[in-house]
Amino acid sequence: MELMGSTLTATYARPKTSHFLPAISTMASSYRNPQPAMAMNPSANMWRTNTYFKSSSTVPTPSSMQRDNLDLVRAKTMFYPSNRTALSTRYTPDDWYKSNISNYRESEASRNSAERLRRDTIRLMQDRDQLTRRTQESTSKNIGERLNDVVFWRSELSHEIDNMVTEIAALTDVKRRLERALAETEGPLQVSQECLYHREKRMSIDLVHDDVEKDLIREVEVIKSCQERMRRHLDRAIAQLASNRAAQHELERDISDKVTAQRIDDRCHHLRNTSDDDNILHSQSERASSHKLRDEIEILLNTTSNEMWNQFNNANVAFTNRISETADAKNSLQTHLAKTLQEIFQTEMLIESLKKALRDKECPLKVAQTRLEERTRRPNVREIEDTIHRLQERLMEAENTLQTLVKTKVTLEHDLSIKANSIFLDQEKCMSMRKSFPACPVWWATPK
Repeated sequence: MELMGSTLTATYARPKTSHFLPAISTMASSYRNPQPAMAMNPSANMWRTNTYFKSSSTVPTPSSMQRDNLDLVRAKTMFYPSNRTALSTRYTPDDWYKSNISNYRESEASRNSAERLRRDTIRLMQDRDQLTRRTQESTSKNIGERLNDVVFWRSELSHEIDNMVTEIAALTDVKRRLERALAETEGPLQVSQECLYHREKRMSIDLVHDDVEKDLIREVEVIKSCQERMRRHLDRAIAQLASNRAAQHELERDISDKVTAQRIDDRCHHLRNTSDDDNILHSQSERASSHKLRDEIEILLNTTSNEMWNQFNNANVAFTNRISETADAKNSLQTHLAKTLQEIFQTEMLIESLKKALRDKECPLKVAQTRLEERTRRPNVREIEDTIHRLQERLMEAENTLQTLVKTKVTLEHDLSIKANSIFLDQEKCMSMRKSFPACPVWWATPK
């Protein structure tokens, strides 16, 4: 640690070291001697002292000198690194005092530095301990807040899953109703097409492009248009259900991740400000789209139901009017036919009367012819011939009229059969199928 700077890192008089406290040998190393300490032999010291004091009072003998030389050789060999004498290594008392004072000052400086270092170190440890506790408390608080966030978002995810499950069920129900409505439109379409097919069996003049046929064709177009719109919305409902289920799967996977600590630790390094509610926002968006689609399908079911129902009623009204018109025409034809038959009967009677009258004139004619031979100049003969001639002319006219009446009768009878066929087709074949709407539009608009 670098000990330079503020209170926590105060500057010290001593040079930087790799340890907070000085080495154990600091006090020993503070006494600096110019020469290294030497181990002394007590006997040698004693010998040297004795020799030192004796040298001033006695004169050495040869034997003592030899012994001294031997001791000097021993001392030189074992203890002294050089040939300097003992007097050359002595210090003055002033050096001794200075050395002690220097050691005292260095010791005091070292102790002061150590004391400052100890105080600053203790303060540093206390500050770091407080910082560690604050950091730990902050981390614990953050973890607690994160756990609260996880619990909150788990609750939100659970609530959103419940809403999505409800929405999926509602959309599935609407989709089922739409499928049923689409299937049930086949009945009205088949009825309309069969009515057009039956009315193609009308004969002669009744094979007309009337209002009934126009309404039936329009009815087929309306039903096919409704079917096409239903199919498009059904495809959208299927796609929306797939999107809803995908969103539900993501929510369920997210809530499963929320309950695992590994998921929390893993996501702590990759969180964004909006990462918590992405799945919820996506689910809410899909639910909004699904709800809008359900509303559109409800409107479509009501609209198509009303369109087909109204067109069905219009076609039925046209059928009723046409059947009434045809029935009136048939009644008129029957009236005319009855009168024609009566006239034919009277004409036939007239012809018979004329023929009888002609036969009755044969005898008077023979009498007149016989008398003519005798009385040629009498005008009576010419009157009978004129009468017979006029009766014959009347007979021819009556027979021609009879033929005309018979032709009229045949025409009226044929027209009556045409009208009867048309009424049968419209009333018995078509209207028998159209007494009620082939589907139930109420089911489309209201759930069962």
